[in-house]
Amino acid sequence: MRAWPDERLRLVFTCCHPALARDAQVALTLRTLGGLTTREIARAFLTTETTIAQRLVRAKRKIREAAIPYSVPPPDVLPERLAGVLAVLYLVFNEGYASTEGSLVRSDLCAEAIRLGRVVVDLLPAEPEPIGLLALMLVHHSRRDARVDAQGDMVLLDDQDRSRWNASEIAEGRALLDRARRHGVGGPYVVQAAIAAEHARAPHPEATDWPAIVALYRGLLAIQPSPVVALNAAVAVAMADGPLAGLTMVDRLAATGALERYHLLHSTRADLLRRLDRREESAEAYRRALELATNPAERRFLERRLEEVGGGDPG
Repeated sequence: MRAWPDERLRLVFTCCHPALARDAQVALTLRTLGGLTTREIARAFLTTETTIAQRLVRAKRKIREAAIPYSVPPPDVLPERLAGVLAVLYLVFNEGYASTEGSLVRSDLCAEAIRLGRVVVDLLPAEPEPIGLLALMLVHHSRRDARVDAQGDMVLLDDQDRSRWNASEIAEGRALLDRARRHGVGGPYVVQAAIAAEHARAPHPEATDWPAIVALYRGLLAIQPSPVVALNAAVAVAMADGPLAGLTMVDRLAATGALERYHLLHSTRADLLRRLDRREESAEAYRRALELATNPAERRFLERRLEEVGGGDPG
């Protein structure tokens, strides 16, 4: 058996043992590999710190009671652990892309997730999902220099200076997406990479093919019907068909309660209400988003928007 190519990735595959529940695998690995705090992991799972703390305790107890070895996984078990491994890399990257606390972007976490993604692709070169995830991370990370201004404040996608996007990373990401598609039917990471590529190929915001992005989100919802995907789909619909169409979808999602503690649900709803000139309702939604947002750059952005709609002192 050849030597394991990366010690940190070995740890990820080891923690993603099938004897552990998927959420436990991912939470434990985020703590062990990424060094993420309980608060950061709770944000990734859209749950409370208490829930994550209990989940970590149960995972460690299961490892102890079942005598699960921290050993080098043989090649034949890698595919069965792949979904958990990709989930870990995705969540580590997400924490770097929009961090829970501190600066908005943590390039160290993004770069490490991308590095480990490359190792997974080398280990399993015929699997489309690792290739799709690597493509997705590269295209998103290409925008890092344009996502904050000189004061460290957040810059929305439509307002970013696209000349500051990293062209070589976009080109590599698009080439990887083509490669992933050649390997078979795309899973959720391949579809998300296709969505990111649609944004990347538009030279300016008005050139974005929103109907194509809506169609991709519909495909993504069919294979990954999560509330967060539904929220992102609603944003795309709002851009393609107008804010009222998007708000209808967001309100339907909000009524389920699934994303009640997710600040982006409330900030998205607030923005759509703002665009419809429903200022009082918009201000209320911005206040709720502020209650939940933890990153200083995001909070400053929400405070400015609250003032714009006449919300006054956010408290």
